[in-house]
Amino acid sequence: MTKLDDLLDWYATMTPHSIARAGELYAADAHFRDPFNDVRGVAAIETIMRHMFVHSENPHFIIKERIAQGQQAFATWTFVCTLRGRVYEVVGASHFRFNDEGLVTLHRDYWDAAEELLQKLPVVGAPIRWLRRRFAATT
Repeated sequence: MTKLDDLLDWYATMTPHSIARAGELYAADAHFRDPFNDVRGVAAIETIMRHMFVHSENPHFIIKERIAQGQQAFATWTFVCTLRGRVYEVVGASHFRFNDEGLVTLHRDYWDAAEELLQKLPVVGAPIRWLRRRFAATT
């Protein structure tokens, strides 16, 4: 049995104060990876979550779909935050593996940093948008 529902509810309602619950949901040596981070351990995962609240305004996850099979699961989500007065939405998905106690041992986020974030930024975005147009097939 996993703690998938508890985990996804935690993400959907996360606040700076609830970050400390990570140890109830993640194994002590859990591996977390996304396009910007690759860490192990609850303390490192908590650091990433705290960083999110420090460097963005009103960050939150909208959990979409979830699929569980045995001791692994997959969930889709939209991350919404405000940076310098502009609202950003990042669409992504997470793969989770759980141990026998139902704690997360692997959390791997999949999302396209260039499409979902970088190309939307004022200075960096223009060359990324140009490259995407350049390499896109036309029909």
